[in-house]
Formats: sequence, C-alpha cells, structure tokens
Amino acid sequence: MLIEYTFCPRFIYFMFALDIPQREEKRFKVIKGRKIHEQKASFNKEYLRKKLGVVEKQSNVYLSSNRYHIRGIIDEVLTFADNTMAPLDFKYAKYKEINYKTQKIQALCYSLMIEDNYGKKSNRAYIIYTRSKNKLIELEFNEKDKSELKKSIKEVIHILKTGFYPRRASSIKRCVDCCYKNICES
Repeated sequence: MLIEYTFCPRFIYFMFALDIPQREEKRFKVIKGRKIHEQKASFNKEYLRKKLGVVEKQSNVYLSSNRYHIRGIIDEVLTFADNTMAPLDFKYAKYKEINYKTQKIQALCYSLMIEDNYGKKSNRAYIIYTRSKNKLIELEFNEKDKSELKKSIKEVIHILKTGFYPRRASSIKRCVDCCYKNICES
C-alpha cells in the first residue's frame, strides 16, 4: 500500500475507499517478477554474500509490524558480522542508475520490520536487478528517511479510516500509465 501511495496517493483512495482493484496481477512484469522470486528462493539456498560481510541469510521471510502497521515478504533477510541486518530484494527490472523512491520506500519498510521483529539495527538494504546481470546496489537510510516513512504511514491510515480524497501524484507523467486515469480527475 505504501508503494502505491508513494506512486500516487489516490491509489489508496481508489483501491480501498472505493474498492476498485487495479488488477496488477494481470500485468506481464508482475507475473514475470513473481516467477523470478520463486526461482531465486529455491536456488543457492546456502549462498552467503561474503563480500558484503553476510554471516547468515533467511529467504522468503514474512514479517509484520503492528507498531508501524506494515507487513510483507522479504526475499532475503541478511545478518552481518557487525550484528546489523538488512533486507535484500530481487527486482525484475533493469538498473537505470536511478534509485526509485518506490523501491526505497519498500526497502525502508522492510528495514523497519526487521528492526521491530529482530531488535537489531537495519540502516541499509540491497536490491538485485535481474535484468541487468543481477546488478547489486546498496541503499542507505537515516532517521529522516524513517521519519518521512512514518508520516506517510499516518497519511495512508487517514485515507483508509476517513475516505479522504488525497492530492494526485506530484508528477503528471505518472498518470499516463495509471490504471485509474479514466476515473481520476487529474
């Protein structure tokens, strides 16, 4: 939900206040991405990314946090030699030298859930872009990032509880490929 909210706050309104599904499960990239996740989960189960200092890995970990009202399945939860942890996510995408905000939000949610469930610091995350020869990138987080995410969580909860009609996406370019463009007033 937070990823949709980050893309455009009105997604939450249309999906939950009006109960109009976006039908993303029919999109090619979503279907292909899910297949990649299944393959990665069963392949190289014992492989540790020692160059990163990983000492333990858990795959396909479902976590939730009542504190932050979030939940999700993390492709890999990594534990490092310095006793910190980080999520690793596989993306069926090409790396374009850009760290997309939606991907950072997802990774940050995973980090908050790791901290909440394991009681260990998680100030970074990793993404592997499978369509760019499994390019690995690292994202780092600070307290400002976490504070902004917590504010977004409160805004999503407000929309869900009150049916508030939020502002549209900050960029009109996002409206071009939006599944709600025919009913949204932007």
